[in-house]
Amino acid sequence: MLAGAGTAVIVHAQTERGQAKPAGRPSPPDPSPDADASGSTTLKSPAKVALEANEKDIKKNIEKLFQLATDLKAEVEKTDSSQVLSLAMVKKAEEIEKLAREIKTRAKG
Repeated sequence: MLAGAGTAVIVHAQTERGQAKPAGRPSPPDPSPDADASGSTTLKSPAKVALEANEKDIKKNIEKLFQLATDLKAEVEKTDSSQVLSLAMVKKAEEIEKLAREIKTRAKG
């Protein structure tokens, strides 16, 4: 009878240390509420949401800045700017400058 009791203690000790698991029992699911089946987080902290929104705004502003710069370049190429700068070109340059400052400020945080 002592030999059977000793075996039960060894099996129990191995299970406690994680070396052996009882057969027929599935492992419990990950208790983390932040992860779904794909491993991505479903609950985001307010800071992370704010950072993602800031990143989207920066990308949108960069696209707009690129378009404005392209438009200004085309306008400069088709006019003789050595004699006169049109008011539209000056306004567009100011808008580009303002947008560039906004992107810089957002990028700094």
